[in-house]
Amino acid sequence: MAAGKALREKTHRQTHATFVRDETRVDPLAILRAGDAGRIEHLVPIRYGRMLQSPFTFYRGSASVMAADLAGTPVTGVNVQICGDCHLMNFGGFATPERNILFDMNDFDETLRGPWEWDIKRLVASFVLAARSNGLKESNGRDAAVACARSYRKHLHAYSEMSPLEIWYSRITAADVLDLAPRSERTRLEARIAKASAANSSEMVYPEMAGMAGGRIRIHDAPPLIYHLTDLSAEVLSDRINAGLEAYRATLAEDRRELLDRYRLVDGAMKVVGIGSVGTFCYVTLMMSATNDPLFLQWKEARPSVLEPFAGKSTYAHSGQRVVMGQRLMQPATDVFLGWTTGVEGRVGYVRQLRDAKIKPLVETMDSTLLTLYGELCGWVLARAHSKAGNIQMTITGYLGTSDKCDDAMGDFAVAYADQAERDHAALKAAVRAGEITVVTED
Repeated sequence: MAAGKALREKTHRQTHATFVRDETRVDPLAILRAGDAGRIEHLVPIRYGRMLQSPFTFYRGSASVMAADLAGTPVTGVNVQICGDCHLMNFGGFATPERNILFDMNDFDETLRGPWEWDIKRLVASFVLAARSNGLKESNGRDAAVACARSYRKHLHAYSEMSPLEIWYSRITAADVLDLAPRSERTRLEARIAKASAANSSEMVYPEMAGMAGGRIRIHDAPPLIYHLTDLSAEVLSDRINAGLEAYRATLAEDRRELLDRYRLVDGAMKVVGIGSVGTFCYVTLMMSATNDPLFLQWKEARPSVLEPFAGKSTYAHSGQRVVMGQRLMQPATDVFLGWTTGVEGRVGYVRQLRDAKIKPLVETMDSTLLTLYGELCGWVLARAHSKAGNIQMTITGYLGTSDKCDDAMGDFAVAYADQAERDHAALKAAVRAGEITVVTED
């Protein structure tokens, strides 16, 4: 811890409080437009339509903009595997291979080795924007951000007293979440957890996504969000999907290959997901067992992390492998079908089950009390993930100390950067009004 404490001389904790916008800042819309390269052209307006909804949705879709901004902020020089897009909507409940429900991060598209500060700063700013989106008091957003930073600091201290094996086995369970939740919310949470635990996710998804059509099982088209590719013949498309499946299969452990081999390919379709990911290649394949039990696998394109221009290139040449290895390192347990491939249209990506017992946080319904508690929970998750991924908890704990100096600094940063996100969102609105950016809005 002494090494961490010594870092305060180089990077004072109070310096994390500010975000300074100067004349050298790159135009955020130019960054976003640069990120359109290689995306599926007719889907890009949907991306901007979703970002246009509010400063909060803009923030969620603009990880590349914040990456450029974070590159100019103070850091201690302590690096670890980071999420890279660590906002509060990229956390939630999911099922482990043993079908237990855990609460953790669930999006690693931008994961890379980089400064620990970048994750916590992106996370705390998201709480201020969420509070504003919910119509809460300005102080409520900052309070939630400070609670998140405080929880991160205190749980890092707890992990600094554990052995590497204890950290590796640690997890935040459904019971932990229920213990933290207010009594008034527990019944509703218990019902959501029970529903997620009870059934196979693919069986739950099947009725809404697929059914018999023309004498065979097909994924339902719901354009522009779900649609079959028509620019390739059925034979060519099938060959490419099967080649992608074979490449993906090789990335799985032998026992999981055996499990995958018990399913056959039935159909596949494009699916639009998220905000920042809209326009990247996302393909869902429907697999069936010999007894017609469904399995939906999601193939998601993995582009180079938005952090790479500032933190350095990944050690993995294949971006899908970068995502998978980062997820395995940071999460306490991962999907049995998690792997990577080069798929349809030659795009590199990763594969996982579609919506495997996921429990999405209902952030839009949270009042100030729930948002603050959720901040504490997310701070805990981030401390666990950084401790597992990099064994840097003692150094960061020494740096953060036991006072609230850095907690308050992060709260101030969160407000300052939320203000910047609102200005950037206003710039997007102006560009749309001027006809410079085309959007498609959804009902």
